[in-house]
Amino acid sequence: MGLSLSVISGYALKSQRRKEAAPGTTWRKNMKISTRGRYGLRALIDIAAQEIGSCVPLCSIAQRQGLSEAYLEQLMSQLKKAGVVKSVRGAQGGYILNRAPEEISVGEILRVLEGPMYPVDCLSDTEKPSCGAASCSTCVTKPLWEKLYSSVNDVLESCSLKDLANAYLEI
Repeated sequence: MGLSLSVISGYALKSQRRKEAAPGTTWRKNMKISTRGRYGLRALIDIAAQEIGSCVPLCSIAQRQGLSEAYLEQLMSQLKKAGVVKSVRGAQGGYILNRAPEEISVGEILRVLEGPMYPVDCLSDTEKPSCGAASCSTCVTKPLWEKLYSSVNDVLESCSLKDLANAYLEI
């Protein structure tokens, strides 16, 4: 696996910085991985790097990763609802992965926390074409955006939580 933890945790696809944008550019967050995705991924890497089957207290994750415990609570709640983690109550409680780390892809985690990684709105089934084309069937750029979407998802699916946990342990 040729991806380092710093590459994945800082992963963001941006065409330009906001200040360098052409006049009239509309900024959307579609392809930028927010702190939700980055911090949630870091928390899950932390859990996966611990002894298999052990509960990891949120305060320990927050301390090791330098993240807000309150913010992590929100993220873990979302991941729990999606079945990625489960929580254990009590003095020895915390969070544990619901499946083996090799069965959880970075793509799954980011989709839970960020939603679909569409580069343009028209690829979403819920959005109306917003590119100005009368019909998506006549849009010459749509195949390009579909290929980009597919490529990004292939990369995210090819990397498991175990891959990143192993890289984390080597640091």
